[in-house]
Amino acid sequence: MWRAIASNVLTLFVVGLFLLAGVVMWGQTQYETAGPLDQAICLEVPSGASMRTVGNRLEEQGALSSRTIFNLGVDYSGKAADLKAGRFIVPAGASMAEVIDIVTGDGVSNCGKQILYRVGVNRVIAEVRETNPETNGFDEIARFTMGEEEVPADFERVANEAGTVFRVAIAEGATSWQIYTALNAISELGEDATAIPAEGSLAPDSYEFTPGDSVQGILDRMAAAQVRILDAAWETRADGLPVTTKEEALILASIIEKETAVADERPLVASVFVNRLRQGMRLQTDPTVIYGITGGEGILGRGLRRSELDRETPYNTYVIAGLPPTPIANPGAAAIAAALNPADSDYIFFVADGTGGHAFAETLAEHNENVARWRQIEAEQAESGN
Repeated sequence: MWRAIASNVLTLFVVGLFLLAGVVMWGQTQYETAGPLDQAICLEVPSGASMRTVGNRLEEQGALSSRTIFNLGVDYSGKAADLKAGRFIVPAGASMAEVIDIVTGDGVSNCGKQILYRVGVNRVIAEVRETNPETNGFDEIARFTMGEEEVPADFERVANEAGTVFRVAIAEGATSWQIYTALNAISELGEDATAIPAEGSLAPDSYEFTPGDSVQGILDRMAAAQVRILDAAWETRADGLPVTTKEEALILASIIEKETAVADERPLVASVFVNRLRQGMRLQTDPTVIYGITGGEGILGRGLRRSELDRETPYNTYVIAGLPPTPIANPGAAAIAAALNPADSDYIFFVADGTGGHAFAETLAEHNENVARWRQIEAEQAESGN
């Protein structure tokens, strides 16, 4: 009899294990399967909120198929402590796992009204934007060029609304003077910075700020980010590079940044300069000469003169050997990565190809053909008035 009882208990235990495994598998499937949202929503996570609060809000907005599974998933993921305050777009069909990744990500508020300052290499564009959850993008309400156009009424209104998010986006290749000048001109920022940061020391990126934040505070964040980017790229650099210090890598990256705006070309442009440095050839790059003239303050606004190309200055790479003494702009992460991991090529020349990119060559004869082709394109464009 006891043997029969033990057998039945064992059978029930095994059946229970199978049922438990089935429940776990079902719960995991529910956790990772597309959610019930048929259109995107804007989820607000208040400062100090818990994941339980987030679960309640998601359930109220119809984004969860099971709050219990959501809570269990939060505990299992171990991400509860990574919850960020802000406003986040939850796209249609987002699974519970995806929702947790969204609210524990980089903490960037990407939902609601936003004032965005775009700092370029020659002007600052201010935009009023509002997120459109259905497109997971922004609809522009108003914009103006700072210092050149009148401030629209919509800009003033949104800037003074509670809950508006403020961001500044720095273009890759902007100089430290341009960034310093632009940030000091943003009225929502507090105390101005008093010193221009070292060239190349700032990471071009998008930075959120709160009205009243100091300009120096944003510059410090940019400098810390650039240190992290450069340190990480330096650790994975290719062997045998002709740059021996991080500062030299930053100088080379800044030249690459100014030579091409085509992302896929950066490693090839880097290979040209690396090959030239290895062979003892001069870099012969116009952006360094221009920087020597302007000091990074504004743009030259004209072509280089023959006298400027012939004059020996620390930044005239047509005359000096090797790299200039400092970076000539603030390079982005991709340009830094290209400088430290260039493409494997034998190219030592490149010239514009008329499409926004460049034609590369291994020999002077090939390069001369590419130059002739570019001159023809220039002539045709001038003739057509483009």
